[in-house]
Amino acid sequence: MSGRVVVLTGGVGGAKLAQGLAAILPPRDLTAVVNTGDDFRHFGLAISPDIDTLLYTLSGRSDTLRGWGRAGETWNFMDAARSLSAPDWFALGDGDLALHVLRTDRLACGEPLSSIIADFAGSWGIATKILPMSDDPVATRLETDAGVLDFQDYFVARRCEPRVQTIRFDGAAAARPAPGVIKAIGDARTSAIVIAPSNPYLSIDPILAVPGVAEALRAAKAPVVAVSPIVGGAAVKGPTAKLMAEMGMVVSPAAVAAHYGNLVDAWLVDGRDAGSDFTAPHALADTLMPTLDDKVRVAKAALALAGSLA
Repeated sequence: MSGRVVVLTGGVGGAKLAQGLAAILPPRDLTAVVNTGDDFRHFGLAISPDIDTLLYTLSGRSDTLRGWGRAGETWNFMDAARSLSAPDWFALGDGDLALHVLRTDRLACGEPLSSIIADFAGSWGIATKILPMSDDPVATRLETDAGVLDFQDYFVARRCEPRVQTIRFDGAAAARPAPGVIKAIGDARTSAIVIAPSNPYLSIDPILAVPGVAEALRAAKAPVVAVSPIVGGAAVKGPTAKLMAEMGMVVSPAAVAAHYGNLVDAWLVDGRDAGSDFTAPHALADTLMPTLDDKVRVAKAALALAGSLA
């Protein structure tokens, strides 16, 4: 299909789909709106995990074996930090530190995150426009049986073990969409908006919590297509299924579709879930993405579905 594409994304699964879309679209025709609810400070440094995952993925620097971080990473800094009894629950690689140090320095000088990320992407030859959901701070926090936990404490330090009762996005009500976000969604040249198979509750909901974003999606002329994060009645990776069960939901594509409601026009559902109770408009495909060819295949299927709705 012709025209520009917007993808809402967060985490590794979202980065995989974005990579597939970037591989088949003309340069600069893809805009990625990325979750920043995971952002936090560690050792005084500003960390943006979902943005950095996308930067590494689209520049060919991601570690595909570990499934996170930068390929060819070394750990001299962490070894030295451990020797000084520093906490090591969140590992910062030597190469990874470059993004964090430079981002922290520029933020301290008053630059917005969106312009910093645009410069990083440009330095690495990334044609995709990468937009944080907001330049304002938004913090994902989880109310659990272990108390209220910051996202990284829950996700990394505690390995998603506490039971989750509710999820909140502190600061979202006062946040504004980053420059370009609303324009990209509503642009007459945008032919498709894709919600990646990212965790709906931890990666996509923070984006939707920023005032104006959900409204822009509902008003968009371009069709909104979502790729189901559930495959064969389970999540491919991460705590999606665990969260759904703890919050009283059936782990199914239908439950995710009900969560998004009228934001989504049609769904790309994995063929393993064919014959389930899914009644929303949808197409079936193999949505697993272990290789670049798989990422391209899923991206093409999502755009084909959007094209059928145009």
